Amino acid sequence: MTINPILPIWLMAIICVGLLFLKRKGVWGFIRQIIIVILIFLINLRIMIPGEVENVGKQERDLYVLFVVDDTISMVARDYNGSEERLTGVKETVCHIADELEGAKFGMISFHNSANRLAPFTDNTDHIKNVVNSIYPIGEIYAHGSSLNVPHDTMLTELNMAYQKADGAIAVFFISDGEITNDEKLRDFSDLKKYINGGAVLGFGTTQGGNMYLKEYYEDEPKMIQDTTVYPNVPAVSKIDEYNLNAISKDFGIDYIHVTKPSDVDNEIEAVKRIADSSFAEFDDDHKKIVNGATDIYYYFAIPLLAMLILEGALLVKRKRK
Repeated sequence: MTINPILPIWLMAIICVGLLFLKRKGVWGFIRQIIIVILIFLINLRIMIPGEVENVGKQERDLYVLFVVDDTISMVARDYNGSEERLTGVKETVCHIADELEGAKFGMISFHNSANRLAPFTDNTDHIKNVVNSIYPIGEIYAHGSSLNVPHDTMLTELNMAYQKADGAIAVFFISDGEITNDEKLRDFSDLKKYINGGAVLGFGTTQGGNMYLKEYYEDEPKMIQDTTVYPNVPAVSKIDEYNLNAISKDFGIDYIHVTKPSDVDNEIEAVKRIADSSFAEFDDDHKKIVNGATDIYYYFAIPLLAMLILEGALLVKRKRK
């Protein structure tokens, strides 16, 4: 038998003694009071008896997955799945990959003017999905144009960290529309290739392009982005640049995929699974294990306590009616 007190025993003892000092009138009233105090004390102890508890195994993969997500303004262009924002497709796809590769360690970088390490490597799938679902571009007045070079150094740091651990393969999913609008020349990413065992460069957008609607923090509704390089201004159109995305994929040594729906990346997911060892460590063939545990029996005391409190309430009502 073990105990796991909710409140420290010394504190509960002081509380219980204090309750006993509030002595009820009559012998039976005081006896009931003592019983209630004892039950409260026992519930607080959280007495547990030895038992067996069945646990469901958690899949573990010897795999690091780094998501690198473009969150520049062009990623809200509405040409995904007809008229949805590209970021909608990005979020759906990242969540799909995370679910399919559950048990891996996921990290995430986003980039616009600068690269941001949104999540260090974690095996918490729900956390990585919450992180990607929170991504939204910075305001138009702060944006300096799109550059695919921005995440390079942060990627190098994250990939090298995973590589140094030497306890799993590394997959990268680089996600962007491929646009460069600040006149920078696309840099060479091939120095990252030695760290990467799999994954894909994922392109979002269409060659026809789409208009961008951005909601600033002080506005109620999204506003269409205008092309201010011409006069009079016209709605700005963002188009996918697959040339840049293909160049990056070749530098990484992984495939480029144009994504129109999450399942478009299924082949790459399966390839990543093949390069990563997958196991249910210490669990049997059904991915379950019976382990020594303890069963909480507080409710054995909670039921009579509830009955005593109901009795006290009924007696109080009866006395008031007299």
